[in-house]
Amino acid sequence: MSEHSVQDAERNLTDLIDRALAGEGVVITRDGRPVATLNPIRRAGRPITAEDLDWLAQRRVPMQVPMQDAGQLVRALRDDEW
Repeated sequence: MSEHSVQDAERNLTDLIDRALAGEGVVITRDGRPVATLNPIRRAGRPITAEDLDWLAQRRVPMQVPMQDAGQLVRALRDDEW
């Protein structure tokens, strides 16, 4: 883990971001006290593929609720009929 003053971070931000992306802990200090860290944003999961969509379509469960237009559904929910 490396510590860098705010002024140093301003001058070397691109390098510090690259170091954080490489997995190094980067701490920004002000008056010698830690005030911020640089961490990479991790993407959740992986992109959805056509195979994923096919898998879902094969396992789709039909709706058990009779189809109705949105207005009827909202009225039913509002009036506790559903």
